[in-house]
Amino acid sequence: MAKKAVVCLVGTLDTKGEEYAFVKERLIDAGVDVLMIDTGVLAEPHFAPDIGAAAVAKEAGVTLADFRQNVEGSTRVNANKAMGSGVTVILKKLIAEGKIDAVLGMGGTGGTDLISGAYRQLPLGFPKVLVSTMASNNTKPYVGCSDMAMFNAVTDIAGLNSVSRVILSNAAHAAAGMAKDYETTKKYLASANPLIAITMFGVTTPGVMAARAILESSGYDVVIFHAVGQGAAMEELIDAGVINGLIDMTLPELLNCKNGGIFSAGTDRMNAAIRAKVPQVISLGAIECFNFGAPPTIPAEYNTPERKVILHNPNITSLLATPDELVWLGEYVADKANQAVKNTPVAVMIPLKGLDKYMAEGGPWHGAEYLEPLFQTLRGKLDSAVERIEMNNFINDEEFGQAVANKFIQVWKASGK
Repeated sequence: MAKKAVVCLVGTLDTKGEEYAFVKERLIDAGVDVLMIDTGVLAEPHFAPDIGAAAVAKEAGVTLADFRQNVEGSTRVNANKAMGSGVTVILKKLIAEGKIDAVLGMGGTGGTDLISGAYRQLPLGFPKVLVSTMASNNTKPYVGCSDMAMFNAVTDIAGLNSVSRVILSNAAHAAAGMAKDYETTKKYLASANPLIAITMFGVTTPGVMAARAILESSGYDVVIFHAVGQGAAMEELIDAGVINGLIDMTLPELLNCKNGGIFSAGTDRMNAAIRAKVPQVISLGAIECFNFGAPPTIPAEYNTPERKVILHNPNITSLLATPDELVWLGEYVADKANQAVKNTPVAVMIPLKGLDKYMAEGGPWHGAEYLEPLFQTLRGKLDSAVERIEMNNFINDEEFGQAVANKFIQVWKASGK
């Protein structure tokens, strides 16, 4: 008889025991087994868990007594942090041992913080479902770069009623479905072909698509990351060993990070490829660009004529780099390429006619001569070991995209991968 899929329930059985009991019943009705982990520190659980709160605390190097005297203020924060740490250890072990096929939790602000913190440490593709009162708010602090699925709780998770039963039942059945098919789903990560990442913006799409076509026809798998902050997810996947090579073709996240724009990927951008020693080709798509929301959201110091502000769509504006910022960008890219080439082949490809749709003929930023501070900095700062290729093309020319892909294939072969 085939083993049943197992959904791991994670949450506080002292304060939300009634709700977890209901979800457990729905999971069993859906044909899966349930493993319950209790993270409650206030009182005894509503029903007996499979892994108790004391065991969770022990994994974090603490005891429940450390928290039960006072759970307000900083003590509550410390309890959440410790129990989250303990749950993370336990979940990773259960997944590694093949004992669970999905995880489901629910919570308000505290529970969401605890559970999502653990979820972010779990493998890509492992099913993670979180019912949260924060799901209709800013979820980025909770989701980060993970693939967790968040359900909007709609009501507070404080008792059962005709609304909450529907929400929790749907979440339970979603988790059960994911768990039942997890063995099939995870096979998609086991491709025999190298997985190559490419970064893309809407304004660099034609060039990226030309490169993608060459790579896929040459036997590579391609994953494209939208350079609106998702470069951070790409960095994590490179560090995790999921991504084998990189065409970093679109780089607006750099200036977004420096200038506080909305599409920052953080200060670690371009470092994972160095750490993981993956072969890469770097180009300069949209590197001169950074972004804010609708025009009223642009800080006054950036809303100046020299920025040549573009209304990309009603909710996104694009701003142009200054010459000094172009120099900084050249130095940044050169530094990362110079570090990377110490361990693996690296090429930098420069499209001399323009870096994105904004700079095309008839575009609002047309005039590639403006980019000379960037180009001159790269020429002066790139190590001689980094192959620098300049082409009299626009980045979105099919010829340029194909050349980028063909150069990557050369770099890949030279790396011995």
